[in-house]
Amino acid sequence: MSLGERSYIVHVESGSIDTLADSAAFDGKFTRAFLVSDVQVGAIYLDHVTKQLQSLIPNVHSTLVPVGEPSKSVAQISELWTWMVQNSADRNSVVIALGGGVVGDLAGFLAATFARGVRFIQIPTSLLAQVDSSVGGKVGINLPQAKNIVGAFWQPQSVLIDPTVLSTLDDANYFAGLAEVIKYGVIMDADFFERLETQVPALLERDVEILTEVIARSCELKAEVVIEDEREAGRRAILNYGHTFGHAIESTFGYGEYLHGQAIAIGMHSAAKLAVELGMVDQAFTDRQQSLFKKLNLPTELPPETSTEKVDQLVQAMHRDKKTRDGVLYLVLPTRIGEVKLVESPANELLARAFAR
Repeated sequence: MSLGERSYIVHVESGSIDTLADSAAFDGKFTRAFLVSDVQVGAIYLDHVTKQLQSLIPNVHSTLVPVGEPSKSVAQISELWTWMVQNSADRNSVVIALGGGVVGDLAGFLAATFARGVRFIQIPTSLLAQVDSSVGGKVGINLPQAKNIVGAFWQPQSVLIDPTVLSTLDDANYFAGLAEVIKYGVIMDADFFERLETQVPALLERDVEILTEVIARSCELKAEVVIEDEREAGRRAILNYGHTFGHAIESTFGYGEYLHGQAIAIGMHSAAKLAVELGMVDQAFTDRQQSLFKKLNLPTELPPETSTEKVDQLVQAMHRDKKTRDGVLYLVLPTRIGEVKLVESPANELLARAFAR
């Protein structure tokens, strides 16, 4: 990731979870390491990673947070700040995120805010984190009213991605991660989207060789955008395709009811339906995108029992999105496979129809 003095390497290699001692990521002179994971990932990898870090860094401290979006909270970040103080953290400390997107966002925000910023390393263990949230420097926490509304841009020092760890990921989280992979094809790379369509069997089987290619290409595409627009002043907004709808689903239904990728898949389908109504794409676009979601076990619709009142709440939640400027909501909508653009939101009635089945 070429960002001047904030540049870093995104290292994608099978088996790298076992060779951390050989990684250049730990060449810095760290006084202490603060390793953050969740109880599920920690049960599998925490001891293994901790032992390797202890051969590199004099003092290694670790902590586990609960699984899921509720951990991205003011209460949890406060506990982590206190934990670092109690263990004598200083500006030569490093925060290491070992886990999925929630852990990465939370630990990254911890690194960005403690002592006005300490170094940060990502070891993502979910597909969603490997292809999206671990790269690009967005970190943050949620408030009950809106997702990721409190945060910072804080680039990691390194991102260490091992596709083999996905073998321990449950099906729901694995497939949820593929929503972000599909997103890259829709917004930037039609050839990549077509390649995903042809690789469905391999993706269903979690073929490590194919996953390594898919993860690397996803990171390349995201890096291209972030290098051009690190702080989302312009082009980086395209990475939010489906996210305004999806974040509304997460906050309105309650964090944890839908996995992030599941909500984003529904959000991308809703965005596509809205684009059809606005004459930006044809129905064939929506059908093609939806077909790939379904083949990869991702939802595209809200439950049939979703009430009109709930849909109204979803629309109101959209207006609390970070892409609202001077009271005007902007949405990322498709124009064809491989291209999207930022447009001013239409009337609430059309937004509500986009959520409807």
